[in-house]
Amino acid sequence: MPRPRHVGHARAVLEPPLHGRGRDLGVLRGCVRCLLCALCVSACAPSRPSLPSGSGAPFPNFESAYTEAVADCRSARSVLAELGLSGRAGDDKLRGRINAGIAAPQDIRLEGVAFGRPIFILAGRDGQATLLLTREDRVVRNEPPAAIVEAITGVALTPADLVAAVAGCGLGAGTPSNGRTFNEEWAAVDAGGGTTYLRRVEGRWRVGGALRGELQLLYADFVRGLPAGVHIRAGAIADITLRVSQLEINASIDPKAFEVDVPRDAVPLTLDELRRAGPLGDK
Repeated sequence: MPRPRHVGHARAVLEPPLHGRGRDLGVLRGCVRCLLCALCVSACAPSRPSLPSGSGAPFPNFESAYTEAVADCRSARSVLAELGLSGRAGDDKLRGRINAGIAAPQDIRLEGVAFGRPIFILAGRDGQATLLLTREDRVVRNEPPAAIVEAITGVALTPADLVAAVAGCGLGAGTPSNGRTFNEEWAAVDAGGGTTYLRRVEGRWRVGGALRGELQLLYADFVRGLPAGVHIRAGAIADITLRVSQLEINASIDPKAFEVDVPRDAVPLTLDELRRAGPLGDK
């Protein structure tokens, strides 16, 4: 990256400007809602297929099909990528570009970027992350990264979940069981605490989607075998599309990328305040 190896601090200038520290929840809510919708993304959202419905028919060869589907992604331990983001979280529309560097199981750096400058930086190691809102000089410290991601987008995804999703393994590879087939294109297995859907793409099985509780992931298309479009839905709360580009799997990431240089005068922000200001809070 310039994608997330090291990004110095730069204050993005967006309209309308905010004055003062924005301690009022209404002002903070406006800031959080602008985090992603104010960013610019040029990529068009990919078309969305549908997961098959029904109980399916017995699939005797499900183990070999699953092994083929996860062959290129189950060894993924880190990803570098640019993510074009669109969709909605609660009543808020999301649109943005995010530079991502993520290493399983718990290391993460996400930068929301506009005009070459970070709007927010989320970074952390070993299950503790910091979110810096560079526009407001507000900071959330020492919280689980999945909790911060959920507060902003409505979807609770751990760094390991994100690595699997971006690398093409759905919500994570596991040991398959209870295989069934729906047609010549789609099949499914139980694996990793949920359901993994298999899809024939260019003559071979790949992961086509996954379900875990109310969380649904669906791959729209592939480029040279790598996922190019990822749709993520969390019940009625969030419906998000990620357009993946410049994907590198198992690239080396400088450990300093998982740190945030927080300005001394940054004003603390609690996770509860962030959640109430985001799509999960009362409007």
